[in-house]
Amino acid sequence: MWRPGFEYEEAQMATLDGYHRDLCVLSYVFRGTPEVPGLVMGLNPDGHCVGRAFRVAEKHVDQTLQYLDEREMINNVYEPSWVDASLEDDRVVQAFTFIARQDHAQYAGHFTFEKKVEYVLQGFGSGGSSLEYLENTCVHLRDLSIEDPMLEAILASAHAQNA
Repeated sequence: MWRPGFEYEEAQMATLDGYHRDLCVLSYVFRGTPEVPGLVMGLNPDGHCVGRAFRVAEKHVDQTLQYLDEREMINNVYEPSWVDASLEDDRVVQAFTFIARQDHAQYAGHFTFEKKVEYVLQGFGSGGSSLEYLENTCVHLRDLSIEDPMLEAILASAHAQNA
């Protein structure tokens, strides 16, 4: 959300019902390793998620989907899905997203709060640390006026333990 990595024509706030944002995926590459995994976001069932939807020019759709597949599907921990998203201008559109697979070995949605903090603090991979990833996500959410008390609580606890 804070670093799409592809060209888009428009970005709008969007709400996805039926899923919530969660630190629920063990990262073996970008924010950790198989030996010392980090923790990254996924969409988990229930609730709702406020984020951003990006409109991609039709001529770039195939290239963008290929890029997202290569970036997100390294270990097949997500289920690529088309879902209904409600935009801030009241339109409902089909949006492409990745939903965390609960049957995957890297799924960590069952972790306790304390265990999530532990994994955020330990993870470091090719893209940097899990802590940096969480910090960037929280800053971006705040900049967009999106409240996520659980992520903020995990971040505050990680900072307190890291002090």
